[in-house]
Amino acid sequence: MKRFHFPLRSVAVVRAHRELLARQALAGALQVCAKAETRSAAARALAAKTAADIVAGRGLPVRAGDQAIFAALHGRESAAAAETEKAAAAARAEVETRRAACIEASRQLKIVTRLEERARAAHREGCLALEQQQMEELARSPSAERGAGSAMVVGTASGRAEGGMSEFQFESPPAEKRKI
Repeated sequence: MKRFHFPLRSVAVVRAHRELLARQALAGALQVCAKAETRSAAARALAAKTAADIVAGRGLPVRAGDQAIFAALHGRESAAAAETEKAAAAARAEVETRRAACIEASRQLKIVTRLEERARAAHREGCLALEQQQMEELARSPSAERGAGSAMVVGTASGRAEGGMSEFQFESPPAEKRKI
């Protein structure tokens, strides 16, 4: 039986490597997205707390300068929350991009894997057909038809070295013909 050789093996290795890199990139993007979501939630909570403090302090007498400082602080907190929300949205978009790349790399790897499976199946079928053909030829040989035994002659090196040919003959008994 001849050995299996897949001509696209190098392509399969490269595609498997690309798929691994795509998975790693997706995992990294998911981590960045989770951190961005956490920062965004913290910034929104801080902006909401600042707004709640301002609202709670409205019943108390507040100087105009303090009111301006509170408004500026709330504005900065709201702007920071908006920026972190934009960063979180960008991270989510990056995750989707990486996910699509991972799916495509996986699809490309599956294509080559299926081609290799088909090539292996074809190779296996070809080898089985060749073995079957050899068995049929062996069955059709003249010695098989007559039911006669086979003979084998073996020459030894020691017999040749002594100037003569030392031969041993092995014969198998003739096979009995079966009547079907």
